[in-house]
Amino acid sequence: MTDILPSSPAASVTSVTRRYRFATEVVTVDNSDDPHNAASVPIYQTATFKQKGATATGEYDYSRSGNPTRTHVENHLAKIMSAERALVVTSGMGALDVITRLVKTGEEIIAGDDLYGGTNRLLSFLAKSQNVKTHHIDTTKSDSILPYLSDKTRLVLLESPTNPLIKISDIPTISKYVHDRCPNALVVVDNTMMSPYLQRPLELGADISYHSGTKYLSGHHDLMAGVIGAKKASVGDELYYVINATGCGLSPFDSWLLLRGVKTLAVRMDKQQASCIRIADYLEAQGFKVHFPGLRSHPQYDLHASMASGPGAVLSFETGDTGISERIVEGTKLWSISVSFGCVNSLISMPCRMSHASIPAHIRAERSLPEDLIRLCVGIEDADDLLEDLEQALNIAGALPTPSK
Repeated sequence: MTDILPSSPAASVTSVTRRYRFATEVVTVDNSDDPHNAASVPIYQTATFKQKGATATGEYDYSRSGNPTRTHVENHLAKIMSAERALVVTSGMGALDVITRLVKTGEEIIAGDDLYGGTNRLLSFLAKSQNVKTHHIDTTKSDSILPYLSDKTRLVLLESPTNPLIKISDIPTISKYVHDRCPNALVVVDNTMMSPYLQRPLELGADISYHSGTKYLSGHHDLMAGVIGAKKASVGDELYYVINATGCGLSPFDSWLLLRGVKTLAVRMDKQQASCIRIADYLEAQGFKVHFPGLRSHPQYDLHASMASGPGAVLSFETGDTGISERIVEGTKLWSISVSFGCVNSLISMPCRMSHASIPAHIRAERSLPEDLIRLCVGIEDADDLLEDLEQALNIAGALPTPSK
């Protein structure tokens, strides 16, 4: 496929390595080519670009293929993701769709058994429409991948932490297994939960890292976007070919929104993570089974700490009763009942009823996904207010032995 790839307009590459700590780099956007020295990257809200002559094609010709605003956000994301090339598309699922276009009919994917519902839906579609088989395994046990590696393996798809059970995969070990045994296979990590601030899978051995830019990278839930980072430029070129052919590249205005949002990633994540740690400690103290890699009770606490610089701001917990869980979710006032995460506002949901409802009930049971599970996505509100609101909802639902005073 590579030999038929057209030259890519303004390919995003890490031409400048990171010079400062992450919180500084994430707000430092290069705009040196702007003729007016604009402090903020302009929005090039144009569909097409004038050319200098009949045969003199400029750097850009049509925004489907490339746009200066999109190039700026791609270059910036490549830098903070440690990617040789980054690409932005219209949604996180759009990003995964682009990646799976690298898989041919008859080839196979290995994926975890605790996946976002939309990911599971796309993999099921590929099995039916293109004869692309997916092996769902417990990726928390690195050796479990070995029996499924073969010359048919094209992608190994990981989430770490997983959504919504917050399981951890050993990215370096799995990447080594894959690269040693299947040179043609690519290790792909959905890093949405952590963001590049807390974890960078390409530095851990993965070939592709992708995000729903709708979540932490944007941070305000006013934007749909997907982000793909490739360790090798050649893989990035293949992905660009798909994006250009299908026309799913991110629009100029949405590219500008994403670039604006990502600048505050570090300060947002610091606040959200600190509050999430407090809430996880509180819930565990009340006797709930809490899934959060910031708790020492998490079975993979040490593994996560070896790969990431923090536990993130999403947790899930079990109440043991679906009815109680429903009353808790409906009893909160500050926590909005909503799918998604990564927003400045705090969200609460029951995954089996919302984000993972597309997974059939019998498969949810096979994968040990509890129907009573509640997922909390912590925002930047005052942590005391969030705890007080959650506590009153727990009391109303009858989830605590006696009302707290």
